[in-house]
Amino acid sequence: MAYDKVLVLDFGGQYTQLVARRIRELNVYCEILPYTADIEQIKTSSPQALVFSGEAKSLYDEDSPAADLQIYQLGIPILGICYGMQLMARDLGGVVHPVRSSEYGQTTLSILDHQDLFAGLGNETTVWMNQSDYVQKAPPGFSVTASTDNVPVAAMANAEKKFYAVQFHPEAINTAGGMDILKNFLFKEAKLTGNWTMKSFIEATVKQIRETVGKDEKVVCGLSGGVDSSVAAVLVHKAIGDRLTCIFVDHGLLRQGEADQVMDTFSRLFKMKVIKVDAADEFLNKLAGVTDPEGKRKIIGNQFIRVFEREAAKIGKIDYLVQGTVYPDIIESGTATSGVIKSHHNVGGLPEDLQFKLIEPLKYLFKDEVRRVGEELKLPADLVWRHPFPGPGLAIRILGEVTPEKLAVLRAADAIMVEEIKNAGLYREIWQAFCVLPNIRSVGVSGDKRTYAYTVALRAITSQDGMTADWYRFPYELLATISNRIVNEVPHVNRVVYDITGKPPATIEWE
Repeated sequence: MAYDKVLVLDFGGQYTQLVARRIRELNVYCEILPYTADIEQIKTSSPQALVFSGEAKSLYDEDSPAADLQIYQLGIPILGICYGMQLMARDLGGVVHPVRSSEYGQTTLSILDHQDLFAGLGNETTVWMNQSDYVQKAPPGFSVTASTDNVPVAAMANAEKKFYAVQFHPEAINTAGGMDILKNFLFKEAKLTGNWTMKSFIEATVKQIRETVGKDEKVVCGLSGGVDSSVAAVLVHKAIGDRLTCIFVDHGLLRQGEADQVMDTFSRLFKMKVIKVDAADEFLNKLAGVTDPEGKRKIIGNQFIRVFEREAAKIGKIDYLVQGTVYPDIIESGTATSGVIKSHHNVGGLPEDLQFKLIEPLKYLFKDEVRRVGEELKLPADLVWRHPFPGPGLAIRILGEVTPEKLAVLRAADAIMVEEIKNAGLYREIWQAFCVLPNIRSVGVSGDKRTYAYTVALRAITSQDGMTADWYRFPYELLATISNRIVNEVPHVNRVVYDITGKPPATIEWE
């Protein structure tokens, strides 16, 4: 089943991913491309509409981003947001100037034309404004459809060519009626159908996998037991059946009891071919003496591939490797318009001489979308809603060198935290909860004796897609219970602290 597609051209603004998410929430498939994408790449993608994202820069900056002018000749609707509006105005003959009186935050918008984007809205609404420049004069063929006290052209439209632009952010939760504005663009002006559902995604993906993998070709999947690799494995298995062999690598960096749980779930419940590889010693030897977070991630990613190659050689010719890569992995590992936040083991950690072709069926999905696919595929709820766990495992929750002693401490503490959260009925309220072992020891007292032992940090966050996050407000009594159990039951720990930092400025994982 073919579904509508919208492309968001990313000019580097902080809201780009949110724009894509909002469009997907309206059941329209959306991808992000850097503004540097050439016209042929855009044509090949066959979008039914385009969105220009915002950007923190001014059009007057020397290195301000710009798009290929041939975009305006594609004959498809375009929505410019913030910087995207200013760029559209300049490109098509309007006048743009630096702001004289800046508007940042919530602003009252006066709607001058209730056609097009503002159909169904009142005469005024509150919007989230953020600009370095403003459109002083709309381009020829455009009408001014909204204004504010300080911005005479806060929205403009060329109904004939289906070009629309707004100075504010309709995707922001602070914009009243923002989703209605996006709906009007997608469904009223671009005439899209909103036919992208998890069911249609599964149908299209299964069809694509079957067309990609030849009848005599075989596939291996790097199965971790987390929701991403699990959903990817079941999706590929649905497409090609027993031509898929899952390889589960116990790298010695898993949580307590995790290896046994993974094997039981997939070999017994799903009747899939799963090979377990005990490679803990290999990984720990490679990590010995390594303290740099990026170094750990790349070592683990590289070693994973080497283990797959070795195991694949034992079972015959293997053509493809399945990975549970998701969209935030790609975004955070760096694009043309975003810097590297951290190299994900299945993106930045892959060796250049990779011997497999990759199948990444989830690489354009956000985490909550992956969960919805899992539900559609009838995966068990406890697997679908399991908190995210990074591919490098506990190695990036242990600051400094990874050792067997530190792993034992962290596993025990983490198990206590998760158990108490579940006992309190809070597990599904929290996006991710885990323990971290900082590379510090501190003085304490136990049984009237001085101790010098590890500190354990608790981390729990709420999020929708992992791109941004807020720290979870635990009841103090629960924090006390978790802390008391850890210091009393886990050897070599005498202090527990709680991380109350959001993302940004912090990442969810500590490394």
